[in-house]
Amino acid sequence: MTDIIKGAFSISTDKKRLDPEAIHDYLSNHSYWAKGRTMEEVLRTIDHSLCFGVYHNREQIGFARVITDYTTFAYLADVYILESHRKQGLSRWMMEVILAHPQLQGLRRFMLATRDAHPLYEKFGFKSVSKPDRWMEIFKE
Repeated sequence: MTDIIKGAFSISTDKKRLDPEAIHDYLSNHSYWAKGRTMEEVLRTIDHSLCFGVYHNREQIGFARVITDYTTFAYLADVYILESHRKQGLSRWMMEVILAHPQLQGLRRFMLATRDAHPLYEKFGFKSVSKPDRWMEIFKE
């Protein structure tokens, strides 16, 4: 995927453009879901995911990653836009770009977990798990 540009903003899947230090700082210090995540863990997650960096000029201001087999299943994780750049439609744009990505077409199941962003994801067709009795997890805080 080449960069997708909208004014001074761009979204790219080029991992070379990612700023691992900025991603680590946000996830480990400012997110509720990845507090304390180590730099080594961040680097491993980047290495094993389809990553989307959001940039204002050259500064990384957002991130999301998709864990997938590129055929039947995908899980969206670590989605954020820096607070200083919110309320500009960037989260919505990032979701549009992610869901339109050529390698993520035709999936049977696309999942995510969120504490507070249900309204954003519902706009893109995400809903509560239809058959929760079928799902199981091992969850470690």
